[in-house]
Amino acid sequence: MIKIMINGNECMVEEGITVLEACRNIGIDIPTLCHDERLEAHAACRLCVVEVEGKQTLMTSCSLKVYEGLNLQTHSKKVMNARKDILDLLYSNHTKDCLNCAKSGECDLQDYCYEYGVETGTYIGEKRDLRIDNTNPFYYYDPKKCILCGKCVNVCKQLQCTSAIDMNERGFKTHVGTPFELGIEQSTCVSCGNCVSVCPVGALMPKTKEKARIWETKKTRTTCSYCGVGCQMDLVTKGNKVIEVKPAMAEPNDGLLCVKGKFGYKFIDHPDRLRTPLIRKDGVLVEASWDQAYALIASKIKEIKENYGPDSMGGFTSARCTNEENYLFQKIFRAGIGTNNIDHCARL
Repeated sequence: MIKIMINGNECMVEEGITVLEACRNIGIDIPTLCHDERLEAHAACRLCVVEVEGKQTLMTSCSLKVYEGLNLQTHSKKVMNARKDILDLLYSNHTKDCLNCAKSGECDLQDYCYEYGVETGTYIGEKRDLRIDNTNPFYYYDPKKCILCGKCVNVCKQLQCTSAIDMNERGFKTHVGTPFELGIEQSTCVSCGNCVSVCPVGALMPKTKEKARIWETKKTRTTCSYCGVGCQMDLVTKGNKVIEVKPAMAEPNDGLLCVKGKFGYKFIDHPDRLRTPLIRKDGVLVEASWDQAYALIASKIKEIKENYGPDSMGGFTSARCTNEENYLFQKIFRAGIGTNNIDHCARL
């Protein structure tokens, strides 16, 4: 532990952490648009600047490590003016469609502009006018709303390890793009949507027909059922309908999902989905209750076992079931029926 001064108060902090971490550990909120604790700090947005005694320029708290004797101010007049100027620059080159933007209500740029009193962009000049990349079947990228924070690029490169996108061009022409500007569809993108999940503005958004504001929705924590990893995710619902899935910052996935977990939820309300058990009567499948279905299954198992022996039957289960469900299924066959003819779709 080392001793530093934050806003005139003496603090004992852990050696090796960043100023941003030290401040957040003691309840001081520092704004940031590019920071993600899972990523290497790259200080792209500059919004987390602090004033350090002995330094002529403001320092980015996300990349500055604490050291013995450090004395800093997190909300001095100089710092507040710098943050307001940064937000002013960003908003001056941003699409002014907050009323119709699907991200409204959960947009970090919108929240910070409100907090720091940025009402209209005061910088007048040329604005980026790039086409929307709509080639991916699950999400789209609107470069006119992009603030070049780099979170999508770094998540794709450092966590997803796909490197499908990068920062193309330089200076005013900088934008997130794919190799040779061929579009996301022609890149190595695996449609995991992790770039969408970390975007702080409305530049990367999922394709959905459902319109909803954040205050109209609620989140329900659940476990993804597509495989046995157990990824945690939040089902975003409006009324009784799931309209989006967001990864949860919890073990084991730590805020990441695959394409199935992120976008493969529409089967829930698909018109062809079976909602009740079906029993074949006189060659025709008819709806039945769960009690009727279980009774039929039990009677058939008993009949087959008595007539042909337990090894005449086999069970095949799925990775979409939980580990507990798979355990019970194999126990039914091994202990109940008396056969080891049991297999799993993920065995190989």
